[in-house]
Amino acid sequence: MMITPGALRLPTVAFRALIAAAAVTGLVIDCAYGSVPVVLSFFTIWTNILVALTFGLSAYRLARRQPDVAPFWRGGVLLFILITGLVFHLVLANPSSPFNVVEDLDKLSGAKAVSNQLLHTVTPIGAVLDFLFLTAPRTLRPRYAAQWLAYPLLYVVFALIRGALLSPDVPTRYTYPFIDAAQYGYARVALNAVVLGLVFYAVGLALVLADRYRPYRPARENRISSPAEGPLK
Repeated sequence: MMITPGALRLPTVAFRALIAAAAVTGLVIDCAYGSVPVVLSFFTIWTNILVALTFGLSAYRLARRQPDVAPFWRGGVLLFILITGLVFHLVLANPSSPFNVVEDLDKLSGAKAVSNQLLHTVTPIGAVLDFLFLTAPRTLRPRYAAQWLAYPLLYVVFALIRGALLSPDVPTRYTYPFIDAAQYGYARVALNAVVLGLVFYAVGLALVLADRYRPYRPARENRISSPAEGPLK
């Protein structure tokens, strides 16, 4: 992946470090104020851990003038945290949604309210801004959109197995209302999962399309690795 041109390298390092710090802060607050095993069972937490690791590693590598994290991983994390923000604001925090948890959100205050905003609003917006203004384009491939679906599928399988193993009186037996098999049944949950999977795929394709056609003015290229795909080194 192309290293950020010299004029933008230090601002990019600083911005990505801030995104990673926002994710870490939100995660630490949630773990400090809740049961760690329960906290770690949420998709939001999984994804913000990925944000912290990916953006932190990217900032570190750019600071040392090393090759950036591979586009496949950067694009996947962008998709996952973008979906996290969209689902939260359009589904969970939306009073008109049948799956809203507005009453629970209204009870949040202090550090928990700060953590909620960091994990559902700040990190998604930061990741999108980084993609639009600090990342070289034309590095994402259409096949990535299908490959990225493995991550939400893994989470749904985990959440359903976890819910099946926990006692029915556990409040957080199912981490999200749209995968609550006890309330809606597995058929409805499967339908919800398919719909969310299609949303993931559509947004993934949209990111690939945006990556291909968004304007970019390359400065003098300081290429220390090929822009072609590669592993997370």
